[in-house]
Amino acid sequence: MLKIFLPSYSKKGVFQNSVLLVLSLLLITSCWSPKKAKKIFESQITEAPFDALIVPGVPYNGDGWDTIMKLRVHWAQYLFEQKKATHIIFSGSAVYSPYYEGKIMRQYAIAMGLPADKLFAEIQAEHSVENVYYSILKGKELGFKTFALATDPYQNYFMKDVFDKRVEYLYFLPFDYDIMSSIEMVDPIIDAEKSKASKFVPITERESKWQRWRGTTGKNVDFDKL
Repeated sequence: MLKIFLPSYSKKGVFQNSVLLVLSLLLITSCWSPKKAKKIFESQITEAPFDALIVPGVPYNGDGWDTIMKLRVHWAQYLFEQKKATHIIFSGSAVYSPYYEGKIMRQYAIAMGLPADKLFAEIQAEHSVENVYYSILKGKELGFKTFALATDPYQNYFMKDVFDKRVEYLYFLPFDYDIMSSIEMVDPIIDAEKSKASKFVPITERESKWQRWRGTTGKNVDFDKL
C-alpha cells in the first residue's frame, strides 16, 4: 500500500491542496480516473442508506495515523453524516504493528464526533479481503442486511473484483474526488494504548510472503458463509 504523509497546515486552502495531491497519487496507483471513480460512486450510492459502511484498516505506528487511514475515516464520516449509512464497521486486526486497526479507527471516529453506539470495530481481519469478509459476518450478527465498502479507489477496485458476483448486498463507494477535496480534515488526539494488543507477533513472523499473498487474495476465507 502506498503511504504518504500529509504535513499539518493551519490554512484550509493549503491543506486541501495537499489532500488533492494525495488523491492524485492514489489515482495513479489505482489506474482509476476521477470520472470512473465518480461514476461507480454515483451508481452505487443510489441504493443508500446502507445498514453499515465497511472501512478497512491501515497499520498504525503508535505516533499518528497513516494518511490513507485518515482519508478513509473522513470519507466514512462524510457518508455517515450525509445519512448514507446508519452504522460504520472499522476493520483490522493488529497485523504489522501491535495496534488493532479497527479499534484505532473507531477511536478517531469518536474523537471526530461520530456517535460511539453506531460504530463497531472488527479485529479479526489481517488481509484486505478479510476486512470485507469479517465485517459482513459481524454485521450480520448485528442484524445488518446491506453493506457498502467506503475506501480509496484502489482498494475498491480490487474488492469489487473479488466480491461483486459473490455478495449482492455489498455496494462500493470509492472516494468521489470532488467531494474529498472539499472536506476539511482534522487530526484529533486519541489514547492509542487502549487499542493495543497485549500479546503481539507481526504477521511477517507468522506467515511467509506466499501465505500473505494467499490471504490477500481471499484464500483463507469461506465465501459460502456470506
